[in-house]
Amino acid sequence: SEDVPLHCIHYNYRQRKERERERSSLNPTMASLKVPTNVPLPEEDAEQLHKAFAGWGTNEKLIISILAHRTSAQRSLIRSAYAAAYNEDLLKALDKELSSDFERVVMLWTLDPAERDAFLAKESTKMFTKNNWVLVEIACTRCPLDLFKVKQAYQARYKKSLEEDVAQHTSGDLRKLLLPLVSTFRYEGDEVNMRLARSEAKLLHEKVSEKAFSDDDFIRILTTRSKAQLGATLNHYNNEYGNAINKHLKEDSDDEYLKLLRAAITCLTYPEKHFEKVLRLAINKMGTDEWALTRVVTTRTEVDMERIKEEYQRRNSIPLHHAVAKDTSGDYEDMLVSLLGHGDV
Repeated sequence: SEDVPLHCIHYNYRQRKERERERSSLNPTMASLKVPTNVPLPEEDAEQLHKAFAGWGTNEKLIISILAHRTSAQRSLIRSAYAAAYNEDLLKALDKELSSDFERVVMLWTLDPAERDAFLAKESTKMFTKNNWVLVEIACTRCPLDLFKVKQAYQARYKKSLEEDVAQHTSGDLRKLLLPLVSTFRYEGDEVNMRLARSEAKLLHEKVSEKAFSDDDFIRILTTRSKAQLGATLNHYNNEYGNAINKHLKEDSDDEYLKLLRAAITCLTYPEKHFEKVLRLAINKMGTDEWALTRVVTTRTEVDMERIKEEYQRRNSIPLHHAVAKDTSGDYEDMLVSLLGHGDV
């Protein structure tokens, strides 16, 4: 109501707030990871992994049975125990023993989440693996503190800032969008200024009508507002102008900047929809995009994979683990299906 004080009222879309809470990395209810009731000591897991590497052949099943059923905190303790017992980094041992897509999924999964995102971000700026979508995902689907940890891990590993590399490896409108996305530390609370939401929805509509998609104010709103504030703005946009903003941004669907702009908006407001689309494109075509499939599974298993699985089933009428099993094989398939919550614990 116009009579209600508008300077800072709560965003009263209860379902959206509940969904945000469920997405939180602190809340395991949306994770697909299955951990046994009685988890062995890290030293015992490390010993079993060392045995898996011994002899002529590697015991891939044993590796999956351990690593695919441990949380990030547990995997970190296993790495420490392995280093203490065998004077070798577990990741180096895995790198020597494994190969191909199975190696990549195990290596990415074993990394600490911030390390993993730092590695993926660095990879996404390199000439032969350049992928701005990965930067959008990391910037827009991680909570502010997690994004801060990613940037700390990036600096520790690569001796430069993530912002520095993004600025160096992009240009024009892409740089104008991506640099503030990775730089911002968004407010994370539920408070929303509804008057501001209305005025910024109007401003966004004006810029869309003018096709000023890289306008400073357009990018400022998208890259600095809290997710709750942005959600209120985009809801008002939808109600006032008859369509979601992404529908209005689809007119030039082949433009890379507009594709990234739409992806950023989806990642900020409805991440499971974004990840469902990435998975659908990765496994529902001629030739599997293993890198995209591996990235989504390893980064979302402990966050919101159950929500993504629901979205995938709704959109494709097939369970995600069935689709993955049809499109992959061997140890790679077994690892992915286990991370999706359907392997033996």
